[in-house]
Amino acid sequence: MGGIVLQLGVNLNNREPLIAPGYGLSELLDLAEVVEGSGFDSAWVGDSLFSKPRLEAMTLLAALSQRTERVALGTSCLVTSTRNPLYLALEWATLDRLSGGRTILGACMGNPEQGVRREFAALGLPFGKRAGVFEEGLQVLRDLWTTGTTSFTGDHFDYDAVSFYSGTEMEPFGPLQQPPPIWVVSNIRLVGDLDDETAAKRLERSCRRIVELGTGWMTCCRARYPNEVREQINALGKAADRAGKRLDDYTVSYQVTLNLADSATKAESAIGAYISQYYPELSQTVDLGNWGPVGTPDDIITWFREFSSAGVDHFIVRFGDLDQFGQIDKFTKYVLPALREIEETT
Repeated sequence: MGGIVLQLGVNLNNREPLIAPGYGLSELLDLAEVVEGSGFDSAWVGDSLFSKPRLEAMTLLAALSQRTERVALGTSCLVTSTRNPLYLALEWATLDRLSGGRTILGACMGNPEQGVRREFAALGLPFGKRAGVFEEGLQVLRDLWTTGTTSFTGDHFDYDAVSFYSGTEMEPFGPLQQPPPIWVVSNIRLVGDLDDETAAKRLERSCRRIVELGTGWMTCCRARYPNEVREQINALGKAADRAGKRLDDYTVSYQVTLNLADSATKAESAIGAYISQYYPELSQTVDLGNWGPVGTPDDIITWFREFSSAGVDHFIVRFGDLDQFGQIDKFTKYVLPALREIEETT
């Protein structure tokens, strides 16, 4: 909630060069410049190993840091539980410096897809313990980025005064931002139907995790349920109170997948085809309507107004269409001005 009225970013869909004929890395880099020139506030990339192959997230962000000057650069989201936190801390600190302090780490533990489970197995990692690995890893990152050292001891990691400092450097190496923002992903009902008791337990743990280890909450894929956003913000506020912190110090972000067209029918057809290619497994379990709004500019604007009212203050827009440039052009002309009015009048 972080004092931000309304921010808008674009997910650059770094899987698209692998599935769209005539669209490659150079086009994606050009798209980032268009995003910045069109007045968006941030640019994002996704992450996957082999279940949904794509251009590697951090390498790509390093390139984007040299093609942009203003927009924040983030991951939506990086599966940090599959990465050694020491290497990740060093890599992200380097990226933060390359970008001039513009990074946002959107961090997730990995969803329950079979493809994701196979990734953990291939890496020799315990999928069933990923929540604990995720939480401990974020603590190590925060230690290194804020104090320059970590002596963290847990169930999965054990370090004794580790720092990026041998004694000959001027100071421990770290990011420009101390620490870079960490937006923790929580998608309580992303896959499958949960009973209320299980959902409540997951909600409580996820809110505690966000408050203790992050600076924001990132979610997606429940585009028909703004009340769920309100519910989690309420729970997040209670968790912040228990920790002696302020809800307003946390950003609420939502990644929405949408398609703009002359009619809802055309938009639904385009986004359905796109999602089935982009997420071959997840597209079978998530209701198409939960990815986000489709249709005319008025349809899209109505959705944004509703979720902004629910408490979202940073939207990450993914365009569900092979024509990324065309979608951004339409959005910039017909939707973005109306969303900026929300910012001015709130």
